[in-house]
Amino acid sequence: MNLIVLTPGKQIFLGAINSIKVPGTSGEFEVRKGHAAIVSSLKDGKVKIKPVEGQTIEFTIQNGFLEVLKNEVSLLVQGYKA
Repeated sequence: MNLIVLTPGKQIFLGAINSIKVPGTSGEFEVRKGHAAIVSSLKDGKVKIKPVEGQTIEFTIQNGFLEVLKNEVSLLVQGYKA
């Protein structure tokens, strides 16, 4: 599945991933290949990306939104801190 991570100022990540874990406003959840379509608001917390190739990427956010549609994941965040 493919992921794009955007902040108001720049693109943080673009590529193929195995999974992403995010701090949803109703609780932390993980998205993997084949996940149902969803749009979710995000709260302050840690994002953990497991790329198909390379090491796990972790960073914190203040808030944002996640959209999953047909194995395409879009993550729009504010307050990005590596």
